[in-house]
Amino acid sequence: MTLSNRPRYAARLNAFKVPGGNVAEMIAGAGRVGGLSAADLNYPDHFADHTPAQLQRLLSDQGMALNGLAMRYYTDPGFRLGAFTHPDAAIRRKAIDLTKSGIDACAAMGGTQMTLWLGQDGFDYSFQADYARMWDDTLAAIAEVADHDPGIDIAVEYKPNEPRAFALMPDMATTLLALKDINRPNTGVTLDFAHVLYAGEMPAQAAQLAARHSRILGVHLNDGYGKRDDGLMAGSVHPVQTVELFVELAGAGYDGVIYFDTFPDHSGLDPVQESQTNIRLTDRLRVIAASLSANPALAEAQARQDAAATTRIVMGALYGA
Repeated sequence: MTLSNRPRYAARLNAFKVPGGNVAEMIAGAGRVGGLSAADLNYPDHFADHTPAQLQRLLSDQGMALNGLAMRYYTDPGFRLGAFTHPDAAIRRKAIDLTKSGIDACAAMGGTQMTLWLGQDGFDYSFQADYARMWDDTLAAIAEVADHDPGIDIAVEYKPNEPRAFALMPDMATTLLALKDINRPNTGVTLDFAHVLYAGEMPAQAAQLAARHSRILGVHLNDGYGKRDDGLMAGSVHPVQTVELFVELAGAGYDGVIYFDTFPDHSGLDPVQESQTNIRLTDRLRVIAASLSANPALAEAQARQDAAATTRIVMGALYGA
């Protein structure tokens, strides 16, 4: 892993939203960062006032390419009880058809990936739902949207909860089980660092499992305290775990976009400066990860499971001898 071949960087466009503004102003804001060369758009939200061709031109004007789209079902109150898990078959059909429209828009713009964050698909109470039916309905829906355009990858982004008390796919193991049953070559996982943390997982191990049993299609980089989706700047709380994730991603051959899914707007930070800080921190941590990937002493200590030795080596790389 070298910076000359580094993955492109993208940032959450809604972080650049201004009162009364639209997606064109968000894209212009991201363009002021410098160093952001890719973007993800939300569907259908970001398409309300612009056609795919217009959005593609706006991105190009800022030197950015479309990475892919992310479905946003929560903007429709009809999906409050779920999109793919909704008890009404007509509502589930609406969610599937909306997703297919998003896939078509993605393809029209030259994108290659649709990310599914199924935030509404879950439950809040015991005895509220038929778990088997919810599972079957969701897997059938994902299989159908994956078959709609085999040239577009379908990435499942898991999250333990929020807004539902329990998500249907809350962690890596459950997501991989679902993808195994779906059995489509154009499916995989998007890893969100903060989601992984509060799922009680180690990010590097989650990445290893995804690469072994499926495909890592996206990486949402941020940080947090493991209690919720804090969306803090990359490496600001868990620099060691972030470096370990980069080492694992390099070993897995991941060369996709690093997407800064952070929330400067929640704390009143300037989104341009926050994004620039994300890039600087990530560049630095990736250099450290590259040095550790090629460190034979670290590999030997890991083979012995010698935590004292590995900690000395990693801390020396991070903070100096």
